[in-house]
This record gives sequence, structure tokens and C-alpha cells, in this order.
Amino acid sequence: MAGVLLDARGHVLLAQRPPGKHLAGLWEFPGGKLDADETAVAGLVRELREELGIEAEVGEPLIRVPWRYGDRSLLLDARVVRSWQGEPMSLDGQALQWRDPAAVDLAMLSPADRPILRALQLPARYPITPADVSVEAFEAWRLLLLEAIEHGLRLVLLRFPLWAPEQVRELAAAVLPVARERGAQLLLSGDVAGALALGHGVGVQLKALQLTSLHERPLPWEQLVGASCHDQTELARASAWADFATLSPVSSTATHPAATPLGWPVFQSMVEAAAVPVYALGGMTAADAEVARRAGGQGVAGIRGFW
Repeated sequence: MAGVLLDARGHVLLAQRPPGKHLAGLWEFPGGKLDADETAVAGLVRELREELGIEAEVGEPLIRVPWRYGDRSLLLDARVVRSWQGEPMSLDGQALQWRDPAAVDLAMLSPADRPILRALQLPARYPITPADVSVEAFEAWRLLLLEAIEHGLRLVLLRFPLWAPEQVRELAAAVLPVARERGAQLLLSGDVAGALALGHGVGVQLKALQLTSLHERPLPWEQLVGASCHDQTELARASAWADFATLSPVSSTATHPAATPLGWPVFQSMVEAAAVPVYALGGMTAADAEVARRAGGQGVAGIRGFW
């Protein structure tokens, strides 16, 4: 169990693994192992009492991360904690720090805790631009994106298949200063080179075929990597190199009417085996975000229902 303690400022509590322990020096979310026949909530309350000296009120699930360290495997169940009695203090000899989640360097975290931070950082809605937009609509989309960012858009995939890659990069560059100021992330569709050239605030959404040729993470930690997935094998590849994935089609779609939808039960079973946050894609609207969350997903991604 991992407790994601959030204070009134939205800062999260991190604990450093002490010398002599596995992954010593790396930071993690406080928590620990469940005892036999112990419920998840009761175990997390006990661990936070023993580790931090607080009585926690455990909130909603954030993400469950299956992970392997060599021959050791674990399932890390992260729950949000916004209320507790007492002041968190180090009772196990570990250093503690409160950090703005947006400012945490993933490289400082233990590998299994990195997906937890990403789930905390990522929004519940992931809009994708429509495929039928001509390049003549460049200015209209520049204004639309700026307005959307001003009104709270925090993650968007710039997917314009009728445009040249250079034109998509130009649009991203045009809205990037405002996106950086507001903490929004712009993703390019498959264009790793473009994301590297534009830098902080611009990531990439990898196509399924791109995942098969990866041997390392294609971007620095500060730039998001998403992955487009359709089955368990692709999700496993995404868990190795990406920060999050989309899984589709969950429901039937007008753009791919012949595709067989996964449905929510299959989506949930696939998400449980994935070690990254997963967005439901295909026939989604913004109103489906809570359904996706109950199925273990990060939220929903979509095109027609998001603009």
C-alpha cells in the first residue's frame, strides 16, 4: 500500500528509502506491506501510523501498479489521503519532504512509484484534435487551443494527419508559451524529433508500431510519453517506456465502425495488469471519466465528444 498524502496546497509527501534498504536513496510514497488477512484500507492506516505517526482517513484509489524488481514482484496499491490527525514525522529513520507534484523529478523516485506520480500529475480528460482538419484552419485552432488552455485544458494530443509535421510543430510552438505558463502539456502524434526540438511542455504520443522498435525511453523524464494501445501486449510495452497509455476501442466509434469494442469489463482487466495510467479511448465523452475511473483507468481520451 502507498499513501499519497496531499496537503492544503496540493503538495505531496515523499519519503526517502534509508541506507541498507533495497533502492536506498530513492524517494517513494509512504506505506508498506499488508499483513495476512488485512484489508487494504486498514493496512494503509496501520503503515502510516507506524511510519509517520498519523491517523489517516484513506480516500479514493489512485492507481494499482504491478511491478517486478528482478525475481521479486509486488502490486503497489496507491490511495489518496487528504485528511489525517497528527503531524507527519519520520519514525523509520527516513527523510521526508513535501513537494509540488508538478515539480518532482521522476528520476528521484523508485521505479514502481513513478507511475503513481504520473497518475497524480495527469488530468482525467485527454482531448485529441479531429483528423479532418485542413491546414487552412491553423489560426482557428491556435485560438481555440489558447482559449481551451486558459479555461483549464492540461493535456492535449495535436493529431493533424492532413498537415505536414512541420506545420503541427509550428502550431505547438505558437501556443507553447501559454501552455508552459498554465502547466499544460502538448503531445505530438508520433513525432519524437519534433518533441525533442520543442522541449519542455511538449511530449509525444507513440503509435503502436513505434512501441515495437523501442529499446529506451525516447524523451527525457520532463517530457511526457504516451502510447496508443489496443491489447495486453501493447500495454506491456507501454509500461516499459511510456508515462501513460490510451486503450481502444472501449466502445463503438463512428470513425472505426468495424472495430470490435473491448467493453468496460475487458478494459478493467487490462488496466489491472498495466503498470502505467491508462485512458479509455473510443466512443468516449468527457462525462465518461468517472466510469473509467471506477474501472481503474486514469480517465477518458476522445475526439468528437471533447471539442
